[in-house]
Amino acid sequence: MNHPEPQTAGGKVLLHFSMSLDGFVAGPNHAMDWLAGVTGRDGVEQEYIKTTGAVLGGRNGWDRDPGARPYSEDWNGPIFVLTHHPEDATPADGVTFLNCDVAEAVRIGLEAAGGKNLEVLSPTIGRQLLERGLIDEIDLHIAPILLGDGIRLFDNPGGRPIRLRHAHGSQPFAEIDVRYHPVAEA
Repeated sequence: MNHPEPQTAGGKVLLHFSMSLDGFVAGPNHAMDWLAGVTGRDGVEQEYIKTTGAVLGGRNGWDRDPGARPYSEDWNGPIFVLTHHPEDATPADGVTFLNCDVAEAVRIGLEAAGGKNLEVLSPTIGRQLLERGLIDEIDLHIAPILLGDGIRLFDNPGGRPIRLRHAHGSQPFAEIDVRYHPVAEA
């Protein structure tokens, strides 16, 4: 399989998710238990730990698991949670609650990232940033599972399509071929 080059810390705004084959980044109610048993490419988590300077997420994800940190506590950096109601958010060390426009949240996050990347871990915020042209890269790890329900990576009924190009390979507008076999339930 043709894997992208390792992630670099270049002050980029990344929309970064593991995603089911049918386009969900979380199950119903932001559940993430579907990722149990899914493995990543060797070394990929360390790439993101080294290149991520700050994280921007949304209130729904935060409320699901207040205090959770990306990469199982191996990453240490500022987390920003964008919310309309910061006054009733559950506080945690290293977490700042923002009540501002998404573009301002990106500016704040990039400044805090200190030249490293700002990871956006909210599909809703990601959609808004894509519509404004403020996402530099979308990094997806496609998990071998079909969820059928949950939180979509890009949910924008009636909105305009966002065209993308591959960041690697000789055919930047070609489809990516993925082949899986169903696993029989025991």
